[in-house]
Amino acid sequence: MDQSLLVFVTVAEKKNFSRAAEELHMTQPAVSQYIQTLERAIGAKLLERSNKFVRLNKAGEIVYHHAKEILGIYTRMQCLVDDIMHTASGTLSIGASYTFGEYLLPHVIAYLHKEYPLIKPNITIANTKEIAEFVLAHQLDVGVVEGGLHQEKLYIEPFAEDRMYIVASAHHPYAQKKQLLPSDLSKETWIVREVGSGTREATEKMFATLDFYPSNMMEFGSTQIIKESVEAGLGITLLSYWAIRKEIATGSMMALNIEKLPITRQFSWVTQATPFHTKATEVFLDVLRNNKNLPVFSEAEF
Repeated sequence: MDQSLLVFVTVAEKKNFSRAAEELHMTQPAVSQYIQTLERAIGAKLLERSNKFVRLNKAGEIVYHHAKEILGIYTRMQCLVDDIMHTASGTLSIGASYTFGEYLLPHVIAYLHKEYPLIKPNITIANTKEIAEFVLAHQLDVGVVEGGLHQEKLYIEPFAEDRMYIVASAHHPYAQKKQLLPSDLSKETWIVREVGSGTREATEKMFATLDFYPSNMMEFGSTQIIKESVEAGLGITLLSYWAIRKEIATGSMMALNIEKLPITRQFSWVTQATPFHTKATEVFLDVLRNNKNLPVFSEAEF
């Protein structure tokens, strides 16, 4: 591995030569020397320096992006070689979209920790589009996303079904109605996720299925904020069963009774399109494939 790339990435992320030297167990002059060597090899200055900060310039941003990808590939290669002689162990970089990441992934990680204590998960939570981009850039070993992701350069495999319901505050006038029409919903304030989210994709498909589009929408970047807003009576939303089951159980939110619901979609895992995975990754995929330690869906709650 090119040590100068590792040093450069560390300086860029720490934004300080001294902190980078401490992280790498080097002297500050040694860190400076590695940066100078890299800049001479690239043929451009990569960092802007002052007494108060160190930050990337335009050339530095390009080098940083590709250096992260190169280091990720090298680390993965080393892990694959190490796996030949060892059991599943080491860092496993997992990315997950919000619904799976916040409500189901913790159960999977608990199982991994119990059964494979040498695996050290590193978790990133982002929307579906971002998780796919991180996997493609070798910044994640595996991603778990929801909805219809299409990316030719990645391997995508569905492994579980997710059901989604329209929910409102228990105090909303629609909460006590036995049956609602799509025309009723079009008049409501809808609280939706951002573009790029699997939940937003499902919501847009639902609007098309029910043949209406709301005139009043609020876009939030977090499922938790959406739930709090719905409970406060700000509007209604479409969310996964897994995200709302506790609120349904306590009675703070109600699933609305509408024809053609619930909406169903798939949870899928995403990896590089390669037959080679670390043992830690293979173990994680096996856990997903066999639904080990995932909570059990219970439609009776609704």
